[in-house]
Amino acid sequence: MAHKPDAVTGWWRRTSLRAKVTGVTVAVLALGLLVAGIGTVPILRTALIANIDAQLPALVASDLADRYFESTAVEGGTVYTPRDQQPRDFAFAIYDVGGVLQASTEGSASGGPVFPESYPLAKAQSEADTTFDLPGADASVYRAAVATVPGDGGELRIQVVAMPLAEVDRILSQYFGIYITIALITILIAALLTRGLVTLTFRRLGQVEATAMSIAAGDFRQRLTDLEPTTEVGRLNSAINTMLDRVDGSLAQRDRTVQHMRRFIGDASHELRTPLVSVRGYAELYRMGAIQGEEDTARAMERIEKEAIRMGVLVEDLLALARLDEEREPEIEPLDLRPIARDAALDLRAAAPGRTVTVIDRTVEVTDTATVRIAPVPAPAAAPHTPRGLSRGTLARLRRRPRQPEQLPAIDFTEVADTPVRTPPIVLGEENKVRQVVTNLLGNARRFSPEDGPIEIVVDSDRVRGTGSIAVVDHGEGIPPQIREQIFERFWRADTSRARETGGSGLGLAIVASIVKALHGSVAVSETPGGGATFTVTLPLAPSRATPAHLLEDTQPLDRLEL
Repeated sequence: MAHKPDAVTGWWRRTSLRAKVTGVTVAVLALGLLVAGIGTVPILRTALIANIDAQLPALVASDLADRYFESTAVEGGTVYTPRDQQPRDFAFAIYDVGGVLQASTEGSASGGPVFPESYPLAKAQSEADTTFDLPGADASVYRAAVATVPGDGGELRIQVVAMPLAEVDRILSQYFGIYITIALITILIAALLTRGLVTLTFRRLGQVEATAMSIAAGDFRQRLTDLEPTTEVGRLNSAINTMLDRVDGSLAQRDRTVQHMRRFIGDASHELRTPLVSVRGYAELYRMGAIQGEEDTARAMERIEKEAIRMGVLVEDLLALARLDEEREPEIEPLDLRPIARDAALDLRAAAPGRTVTVIDRTVEVTDTATVRIAPVPAPAAAPHTPRGLSRGTLARLRRRPRQPEQLPAIDFTEVADTPVRTPPIVLGEENKVRQVVTNLLGNARRFSPEDGPIEIVVDSDRVRGTGSIAVVDHGEGIPPQIREQIFERFWRADTSRARETGGSGLGLAIVASIVKALHGSVAVSETPGGGATFTVTLPLAPSRATPAHLLEDTQPLDRLEL
């Protein structure tokens, strides 16, 4: 259970930041002035008392009795009669040599000091160079000094002079009153200035508050303009703008994801529903007895099998995308792109004997043309236009089909010896995934290029950028620039027809993009000179120390492989 704050904490939390800053600033200033005033008073008092102590020795050493008294010698001593003029700033007492008090004055202070009745000569001589306190009649305090001075007749007498500390206290009282008045005025002016400065400073935060309220109302296009990096508010504004950009991007990505998911579900449902309707229709026809005879039954079973294969291919594509969406870490290892290009060319020639397929290796320095040719032989008629994208299941079925020995092309490898090798196209990737990428791109090139149109597979590497690439070049319809960013989306097709014979399901290039992204590479499409499309897959090169020796020794560089 959450702890309920006390009254002070709750009040502090409810107070605005502007009031907190102003209050704390004024409180700190007031506390500093108070401490300064209290600390100054004892220092000033000590200085004033020291000034009095400096006056007393000179005053007590002078002949004060003759100045303020008339002395008359009588038997047994001297009689002192006060004159009309009496001292104002001090009081003094006269003692005979025996220490007996003879006369004293009170000065202008009320009550005056309380002089002792006797002051022995020995005590006076011992305290001659010091000052000490004397109590007053009205509980006041005096500073006093004592000295022995010669009289008119040559005899010694003792003088004790006392100066009141009331003047010191009066000066301190005046000082403290003046200080408190000035301090209060200073605090008031400081409070007003602080409030104005805080208000002016927080005016920039008002923009942040207004922007936050607009964002809370749903307007995510709002941005802050004061981006001065040297101030806290500027850095706050920059951070808020960055956060808003990310939030806006996340919301846009979420909306796109929702739209793609809805479209994905709708397209997947439609793609699966079409073959299911066909299978169900043939099953109902067979159950109702509309299909009779071996020929009709065989034709129906063939259609059911084709629709089942179609559903299987689609399900395999969806499963492949689902696995890629799981972001499973691929098994990265050094991989040579040249044998992958060669194998893909052989597979494509087996599926479409009427096409000219060329493998171009740009990772060698060409002195004499090094060419590997596959001599064409009589082959059956070209296969009908195949569905969009060759998935792994389709490729496996093609490989499992029995081939007649006389239909296999005869391969004649003719190479120029000692061809110097540049950077080999050995990249970091997962072999099965890279092969699937090349297969899907070749299937796309077959579908959107003439049946007798040539296809090139180009292998290259860039040591400066640290990348290797494999490109599939066709000379067909090409891809308009305005849709090149959309062709890698799931179920997207330039042809809105949903028949796989015309447009496919739109998953082949989406699988390519997902695989390449998982392998930390990139895929791009550009226009082929003379017409057509070029799909280029770029992957990071494997470090030389991570490349197995057999990949560097056993693989022969090819400049051009023509099928």
